Amino acid sequence: MPATRPSSEILASPLPPPPEGDPFTPDQWAIFLAIADTVIASIKPSSEPSTVDERRVPEDEYAGIVSGYRASVTNSVDDAVLERFFGEKLSDVEEFRPFVKRVMMEYVRQDSRRNMSFIFNCLNTRAGSLLLTGYVTPFHLHPVSTRELILQGWATSALPPLRKSYKALTSLCKNFWLKMSPSIEPALGFSRTPELGPSKGFEFDFMQFAPGDAPVELETDVVVVGSGCGGGVAAKNIAEASHGVIVVEKAYYQSPAQFPMKELNAGIHLFENGSLMPSDDGSISVAAGSVWGGGGTVNWSASLQTQGYVRKEWAEQGLKFFETAEFQDCLDRVCDRMGVSTAHIKHNHGNRMLLEGARRLGYHAHDVPQNTGGNRHHDGYCCLGCRSCEKQGPVNSWLPDAARAGAKMIEGLKVEEIVFEDREGVRVAAGVKGKWTSRDAMGGLEGEERVVRDVVIRAKKVVLSAGTLWSPILLLKSGIKNPNIGQNLHLHPATLVYGVYPTEVRPWDGPILTSVVTALEDLDNHGHGVKLECTAMTPSFALTHLPWLPSSLSYKSTVLRYKHTNGFIVIVRDRDAGAVWADPASGAPRIRYAVSDFDRRHAWAGVVALARVVWESGASEVRVAAEGAAAFVRPAAGSRADQDAAFAGWLAGLGAAPTAAAAALTFASAHQMGTCRMGTSPRGSVVDPRGRVWGVEGLAVCDASVFPSASGVNPMVTNMAVAEWVSRGVVGELEEEEEVKAKLEGGRGAKL
Repeated sequence: MPATRPSSEILASPLPPPPEGDPFTPDQWAIFLAIADTVIASIKPSSEPSTVDERRVPEDEYAGIVSGYRASVTNSVDDAVLERFFGEKLSDVEEFRPFVKRVMMEYVRQDSRRNMSFIFNCLNTRAGSLLLTGYVTPFHLHPVSTRELILQGWATSALPPLRKSYKALTSLCKNFWLKMSPSIEPALGFSRTPELGPSKGFEFDFMQFAPGDAPVELETDVVVVGSGCGGGVAAKNIAEASHGVIVVEKAYYQSPAQFPMKELNAGIHLFENGSLMPSDDGSISVAAGSVWGGGGTVNWSASLQTQGYVRKEWAEQGLKFFETAEFQDCLDRVCDRMGVSTAHIKHNHGNRMLLEGARRLGYHAHDVPQNTGGNRHHDGYCCLGCRSCEKQGPVNSWLPDAARAGAKMIEGLKVEEIVFEDREGVRVAAGVKGKWTSRDAMGGLEGEERVVRDVVIRAKKVVLSAGTLWSPILLLKSGIKNPNIGQNLHLHPATLVYGVYPTEVRPWDGPILTSVVTALEDLDNHGHGVKLECTAMTPSFALTHLPWLPSSLSYKSTVLRYKHTNGFIVIVRDRDAGAVWADPASGAPRIRYAVSDFDRRHAWAGVVALARVVWESGASEVRVAAEGAAAFVRPAAGSRADQDAAFAGWLAGLGAAPTAAAAALTFASAHQMGTCRMGTSPRGSVVDPRGRVWGVEGLAVCDASVFPSASGVNPMVTNMAVAEWVSRGVVGELEEEEEVKAKLEGGRGAKL
């Protein structure tokens, strides 16, 4: 009798074939591996000096670390597990070097790779080493202890390139280790496979094309470019109005049985650019969904409606619609379709602590509505894809609705340009051109033999829903001339505060984001401020931003208490914007953005407030995501008043520390908005109040890129409500055109 697959087993999601070539020479690899094995070092107890392969610490120091771990962590692991955990260096991990080759060749920009290679070349020479490290010995020939000192110096160097290199290399190494280390699960008590069986998702019937040289030519009423939150709503509305729709997506569908995806594979299969999207200056990293369903497949279920002060701000810019009951109807319709509610929330430990700490401080806080269709969605892995299908993102709601109404779907089609026609002096969108890449013969993406075809889709209307990063790029590639395209990028910069608790909290267990503190959301009396929330707590999401300084030993020791740790985020409604532009080599989006001093001050105010919340919630240790910032450890003795005084002193000194914690904060972003902003004139915007691109006809933009400024909340519901409005306008235009055509044809018939 054949064995049955356990319900919790996750189907494999093999990666596509890696690109050919090698990003580094053997000498450059030697330097890179030495850096990797310094960030994640092999730590062994020994009275002997450290070597190039091992960071040796005195036996009594190692014993003290183990003793401290056992005293502070319940259900601690045995010595053999700890020895493997501390003894593992990054280059020991089998997947590390092949994955680095893939990432460097496919996802790291050419200019960044050149800069990295230049630094590695310098570190391999006596003169270059002296300049960058203060030592004449090449970097990789030093023992690990000396290499640690060099990285410490880079972290606080007066030279921006060294500080940038420190941040980029340590973040990359921490992230890769957390995603692929075999020692992580047994040491931390975390399982990469949850005890949750998959639900049966909707069976999409994607269009397929046979091999051939000539372009595939298709025709429809409307082509929707992008399958995310905006595109899904648009496809449903237009298809249900009995118009032909084809939805195209450059990424691929992943089934519920493949979720939650392992973090290593998820970065490639589910996120834009292999999940590596740093700004040009490296000051902020951006996570953007790139999978069938877009960001709606990997978001955290939070479903907050656009707040009144943001709607008022947009209305005062001439977009009166946002303060009307009609816009509220759009918000309500999309929330009703997804079953948005707070009724079935059961907070996990982190969300309970956020609410309790806020309550004790008198901060206003509330539950966050969830788009879970009336289900209690107890899934802390949902940032890696929803296995239960309870989360009603595009894949489980809008796109199935569109398919049932007759919409056709194409995965793996990367649109390269929007096609225009000249009709009596008017430039009219008439479809799109792109390149389609099939799955392999086994239905996966890892095989070498895959069909590639050029595809032309002719359409009466084009709805561009490629997202804030790609929509402006496609407009520019298609020859749209408007200096506002790509400008006005808002990111909601986020930074972290960690609380370590006396009891085991299993931070990955339960819903991710079900509470929010709003007491500081208007710090300038103009709607700019911060919200305090919980964050996804799978290791690579949560622990990459833990400070590494002063060493791998301190970093690993902190990571080891993961199951006692909750991560919380300060999310900034940014006033000051950046831009998206096309990389000259690849044509892919690049991000020009730096958190301004104005927004950084708000972030720091949020960090201080959130640290107080975490402290009041009972944490025994508080940390901030700023290199060089010391953690606060609750004193074992003394009155509560004494403990509070010690905490207040730590908090006051944090901003005045030599590393200037406020300036050293690490930022990330999962929200992108504004690069095709909506407005009342082409002088200051890209689209008109109905989402139509200025200067052309038949082309609308239907995603968060049209936001006039930052939404201040998770942009999903606002995005969907705007898409609801814009797509109904597209339907109205199609119906008007059909009426005009019918009248003209009727008139010709009467003459005949």
